[in-house]
Amino acid sequence: MNPGLVADGLVLVHAFFIVFVALGGLLVLRWPSLAYLHLPCLLWGIAIELGGFICPLTPLEIQWRLAAGEGSYTGGFIDHYVMPAIYPAGLTRGIQILLGLALLIGNGLLYGYLLHKHSRRSIRRP
Repeated sequence: MNPGLVADGLVLVHAFFIVFVALGGLLVLRWPSLAYLHLPCLLWGIAIELGGFICPLTPLEIQWRLAAGEGSYTGGFIDHYVMPAIYPAGLTRGIQILLGLALLIGNGLLYGYLLHKHSRRSIRRP
């Protein structure tokens, strides 16, 4: 098994996970049962952002990169891959908190809408 490919695969999994956390609520609008998968992922993403933790996938990726003879990096996945594209100055704690709050508020609105829609259906049925 090529350690560099494993590390690259982890980057893809990590990226898809982040997109799912951020935008999965939109999928839940279409497929409500997906909420059982999205909500735990969303809570994890919010905890990572608001708690200032590094996702466990990051050290795992770094370990595979080192096994491949590639260089390591410090910080988290978002700091290394995403933030340079969005915020060239780098990830600050304030931006990280804003990202967590954006996840919380944006998805809270989506799930609030779903609950409201579901409750209205329940009231209409005899």
